Amino acid sequence: MSNPIFDRVDREAQRGYAGFGQQRTPDLSAGQLQDMYAAPPVIPAHERRLTLDDVMMKALLLFGIVIGVGAVSWYASALMPATSLVLLFGGMIGTLVLGLVIAFKKAISVPLIVTYAVLEGAFVGALSQNFERAYDGAVPTAILATLCVFGAMFAGWKGGFIKVTDKFRRMMGMALIGYAIFALINLGAALLGVGGGWGFGGSGPIGIGISLFATGLAAFTLALDFDSIDNAVRSGAPEKYSWLLAHGLVVTVVWLYIEMLRLIGRFRD
Repeated sequence: MSNPIFDRVDREAQRGYAGFGQQRTPDLSAGQLQDMYAAPPVIPAHERRLTLDDVMMKALLLFGIVIGVGAVSWYASALMPATSLVLLFGGMIGTLVLGLVIAFKKAISVPLIVTYAVLEGAFVGALSQNFERAYDGAVPTAILATLCVFGAMFAGWKGGFIKVTDKFRRMMGMALIGYAIFALINLGAALLGVGGGWGFGGSGPIGIGISLFATGLAAFTLALDFDSIDNAVRSGAPEKYSWLLAHGLVVTVVWLYIEMLRLIGRFRD
């Protein structure tokens, strides 16, 4: 288990991508069944297979939406501080709800994915403005750090220094579930003013340790994402899955950026 979006794609890869070409064959021998499982999925004639370029182009489009809406949200929060909380919490709640819908909805909905990017941009822009107001220079530093980590993780995965095995996936899955539960509880604590608004650990050594752990978790999730995209391309997924894969990658990169902001803020405190 990793990013729920990529978990879904991995599960559907094992089932043959939404049942394409699968038929009920109760009388086949074990050898024939094995041949069926080993064969690439059958995709309808009107659909072509997924390529890496498909995923990258969709990811760039979604990143463009996040950045464009984020810029508007940034300036709106600066010029009208009263709108900052609306954009911040509206975007946060909207992305949480839509993220669950996209992850578990059987059909891939491009409008929902694009709407998610819009809401994510509103949230990220308002959050970035608040951090930049409190910690001058935090946003450029977080952007640069995110790009560096992204490049390093891709190079490490591509070069074989980071190997994504079943054991690695299980360990990351347990860590992600545990951190997700903690993050929800910590958000409630932060809203109540615990730790100076940071939640458990505050901005002291424990808080910095928590942020370092979360940043590392987000970084290694990128390796899982790269591997899942590669598996989807190699196993012959339909082209429409490029939207889902691009969405999942954008979610992880934005998460990494937010954790970078939090880490910088805690260090600056």
